[in-house]
Amino acid sequence: MTTLPPVVQQAIDAANAGDVDAFLALFADEGAVDDWGRVFRGHQAIRGWSDKEFIGVRVSLEVTGARRSGATTTVSALVGGDGFNGPSHFAFTVDGDRITSMRITG
Repeated sequence: MTTLPPVVQQAIDAANAGDVDAFLALFADEGAVDDWGRVFRGHQAIRGWSDKEFIGVRVSLEVTGARRSGATTTVSALVGGDGFNGPSHFAFTVDGDRITSMRITG
């Protein structure tokens, strides 16, 4: 398993802690979440998505693997909580110390 870039580890830790403010602070101003093809761009849109479908439903992410290709780290995780439960992949693209995108797939 690849060591996660600090910003990716911080995002996972913030999600698991239920800390939406810390999670959002890790995204670039125009950062985006692509949740199975539905794209939420900017902090306000990401917060709205997260409140209904991610941190707001007490998500838990148990990392099972990771791989890196250039600026993108793909984290495999078992997702738990009061929303979707099961395996997913989270592809984090990073620019410096900020996440520019997080793409969620199966």
